[in-house]
Amino acid sequence: MAKVTSEEARVPRFSVEYMDQSVDPSQDFYSYATGNWRRNNPVPADKSIWGAGAELIQRNYVLLRDILDTAAADANAVGAQRQVGDFYASALDHAGREALGFAPIQPFLGQIRSISALSEIPRLLAGLHDTGAPGLFETFVYPDRKNSSVYAFYLYQGGLGLPDREYYLSENFTPQREGYHRHLARMFHLLGEPQPSAETFAAAVVSIETALAQASRSATDLRDEVKNHNPFPVEEFVGSHPGFGWAEYLTERKAGRAGYVVVGQPEFFSSIDSILSAHSLADWKVYLSWHVLHANAPFLHEAAEMEHFDFFRRTLQGQAEPEPRWKRAALTLDAVLGEAMGELYVREHFPAAARARMALLVSDLQQVFRDRLKGLDWMSSATRERALVKFDRFTAKIGHPDRFRDYSSVIVRRGEYAANRQRATEFEVRRRLSRLGGPVDSTEWEMTPQTVNAYCNQSLNEIVFPAGILQPPFFDVTMDDAVNYGGIGAVIGHEITHGYDDQGRRFDADGNLVDWWTETDAREFDARAKVVVAEYAHLEGLPGLPVNGELTLGENIADFGGVSIAYEALQRRLAADPARRTVIDGLTAEQRFFVSWAQIWRQNCQEPERRRRLTIDPHSPGEFRAVVPVANMPEFTTAFPPKNGGLAAGTPRVQVRIW
Repeated sequence: MAKVTSEEARVPRFSVEYMDQSVDPSQDFYSYATGNWRRNNPVPADKSIWGAGAELIQRNYVLLRDILDTAAADANAVGAQRQVGDFYASALDHAGREALGFAPIQPFLGQIRSISALSEIPRLLAGLHDTGAPGLFETFVYPDRKNSSVYAFYLYQGGLGLPDREYYLSENFTPQREGYHRHLARMFHLLGEPQPSAETFAAAVVSIETALAQASRSATDLRDEVKNHNPFPVEEFVGSHPGFGWAEYLTERKAGRAGYVVVGQPEFFSSIDSILSAHSLADWKVYLSWHVLHANAPFLHEAAEMEHFDFFRRTLQGQAEPEPRWKRAALTLDAVLGEAMGELYVREHFPAAARARMALLVSDLQQVFRDRLKGLDWMSSATRERALVKFDRFTAKIGHPDRFRDYSSVIVRRGEYAANRQRATEFEVRRRLSRLGGPVDSTEWEMTPQTVNAYCNQSLNEIVFPAGILQPPFFDVTMDDAVNYGGIGAVIGHEITHGYDDQGRRFDADGNLVDWWTETDAREFDARAKVVVAEYAHLEGLPGLPVNGELTLGENIADFGGVSIAYEALQRRLAADPARRTVIDGLTAEQRFFVSWAQIWRQNCQEPERRRRLTIDPHSPGEFRAVVPVANMPEFTTAFPPKNGGLAAGTPRVQVRIW
């Protein structure tokens, strides 16, 4: 059992020691609130980004490691503990993985080699997709965004190995494309291909993926829920795409039970016919083999795992070293048997009292948002009435599901890491497919209990806070209200606001994607949203690479609303109990609130990872999340008055309040 270091065990709570109080907060609030922490906490060698969330994730996995070690060592374990322990032990079995080599994926590669015509690809691809293997396009089962009571089958663009279409099409990513080609060749060579063949195979993969990238929508366009929801009756979709055997594919996947499919990007699927015929059967076999290899490499022997790491983590993200094997194993467990591990985690680390206090915070934020909906001066009474109906049906989930997922049918054996992961993945794919066309399960969670994150599900009109995030620095029972409202309170407000951001506002009280706004109110909202877009678009994330104000709009609106709503909720709490309004460490409650907000976004980031995130991440970089929303609030200027009449750094050129 690995020894826990003092740094790993440290609770990453709010601290004035993280601040650089020599800095004028009205001129550089991020450095004032987080400067000492950022100087003293460079990105660790086994990370590409390091910040408050990463610190909590690390501590959380230290807690999970104790659970996993205990489960793996208990010969009498049963149920979830037995499955988790055996899976974890198989991941740590280095000798067993080395002995197997590429054997776990040979059956899939054999299936690919056996096809003799392009017309056989749809049936083959259906089988691969049923096992969770990627390729050509993506599919998923999710509540129909225009009929949220039933599950629909979605077809989305995909099939790329690099993070985004821009990596294939933009000159900014030429070095990454060249590195990808070299990585492909090395992986095929490891698989047993002579070097000349490996180079040829690499070129074939890049050629096909570039064609798919050219047919793909940008990350910004993928945010538009309306444009990405295009239902087609199955027969109509099959008949209008004759070059690909959609009838065979959909039949194999039992995807026609709902009678229709939802196509995210129709032009992408219209391009598949021509892309398919433009490449030889041999090239398609190489492409499909690559995606099987790519998806499984981290779970095979060390040579494959480390070659995968070298490109996708070291080159693309700037991570110098892999995380320890136990943590990689825990991350995989979280991805495929997450609620089994979560059941054990909750039992030891999430007391009922934490759920109760969190429920009170949510209630406080709900009341503020409800009052704001009632008092908006730019919204008409007709739209406001519908907005209030929607909010009255809003719910919150806290901590963990009341009933954990049953994985008892998943076979888990020691010595079979890649196969265990494969069987668990296939179980989840088939579980979701089995619900197609049926009623939506509103009790289900999209994140595991141990996840350090939160989300808003617009189709279910709910916000969800796993137990993992309900710890310092976000939620801290040892801290004053100001710190908690600036931390988890603002996160609660952020998730509530997502239900009314530029995309969330399009969903009605039943979680359906319908237009329930008057034209005038929609124009008023869009005018305010454009100000937010412009404000972030002038910020430079890297030299020559600005923040994408359109891509990050939803998260930025949620930050604006979240911190503002949380501040008002704090003021109400302090007014109800004036004894809570105290000066601590020389900071007023208001100052501690704003510093707490900034500190949850403290981070350092490697340049390749920052470039990747600026390209695909709908969130703005940490320093902009910390500063821009609060600089938009007059209350911030009151808490930190500008000296000599100067404006605070990051102060918006035009202040705007949407919610």
